[in-house]
Amino acid sequence: MELQEQFEAAFAKTKTLTEKPDNETLLSLYSLYKQGSIGDATDANKPENAFDFVATFKYNAWQKLAGMSKDDAMRAYIDLVNKLVLG
Repeated sequence: MELQEQFEAAFAKTKTLTEKPDNETLLSLYSLYKQGSIGDATDANKPENAFDFVATFKYNAWQKLAGMSKDDAMRAYIDLVNKLVLG
């Protein structure tokens, strides 16, 4: 299976998790997904509302992955999802 297909399959698996992951894990999932699908965060992705704290946390987590290749992000995302699925 190609990396992109594995990545998409991992994303589908997140919809079937029986327990909601903790906030740190959710931020990791979000940021790795964004890095793997879009690449580095830019100012254009920055939340417009500074008081939207959830969006700000998400953006900051994604921004910390700047420079990570899409392929590396996809692999890390797949690994994290598999750990969550397997418990």
